[in-house]
Amino acid sequence: MNARLVWIDGTLVPEDRATVSVFDHGLTVGDGVFESVKAVGGVPFALTRHLARLAGSARGLGLAEPDLERVRQAVQDTIAAQADPGEDLRVRITYTGGISPPGSARGTAEPTLVVAVTPLVEAESSAAVVTVPWPRNERGALAGLKTTSYAENVIALAYARERGGSEAIFADTTGRLCEATGSNVILSIDGQLVTPSLDSGCLAGVTRGLALEWCDVIEADIPFEALFEADEVALASTTRNIQPVHAVDGRALSAPGPLTTAAMVAWLSAAADHPDP
Repeated sequence: MNARLVWIDGTLVPEDRATVSVFDHGLTVGDGVFESVKAVGGVPFALTRHLARLAGSARGLGLAEPDLERVRQAVQDTIAAQADPGEDLRVRITYTGGISPPGSARGTAEPTLVVAVTPLVEAESSAAVVTVPWPRNERGALAGLKTTSYAENVIALAYARERGGSEAIFADTTGRLCEATGSNVILSIDGQLVTPSLDSGCLAGVTRGLALEWCDVIEADIPFEALFEADEVALASTTRNIQPVHAVDGRALSAPGPLTTAAMVAWLSAAADHPDP
């Protein structure tokens, strides 16, 4: 089997020889941002939106603005360089503060840009979610940014999996429903699908945004307790699309319910017609 190729700062190298400095700030302190993009049949989906969010996260973190055309070309070159460029792939774009001294202060080196791919794994038909005891800080410096500082998510997901879940759900510090570790949350309230507003500190997910445009979904501030009362719950992310939830903390749900089914059909239909919406 041929090794996959990884794009690092302008050079494609086999993955077993792909390296960054041990002093890269993304490695030492998590000073970086990233995007995960799916490429179906070699065509990246919603790449323009993902690149815009990458730039927004970089600005929020205080990193130099990435050259988005360079990033776009790097994604295309990386896909094209694979042994089977038409394979369905998960494309990971990572952009960090570059080589820096030990500690929190950044150095003067250029940022590091890496594009790597793995096979796209099809999501399960439904998910079980578990709520976690740690809130998202909707007023924190990283609120709403997709950064490589993911240790909080690692801990939360491990907590959920120990309790039979495949995703973990956070409240914010005010008791509102916020998000999951790698996806947004959608639930039914009085016959309407609703997703938390960005004021909760949740990430402005690309799939979430398209669901608001393409499906009968609205955004609002949602009390965390609504999660335990909803007849339908779903997750939205790049790799899940809109995925129904069949259990919340062990409480069984119909998955998918009628509202979620309609949203799934509408989203998939629109996505097929708009590969870069």
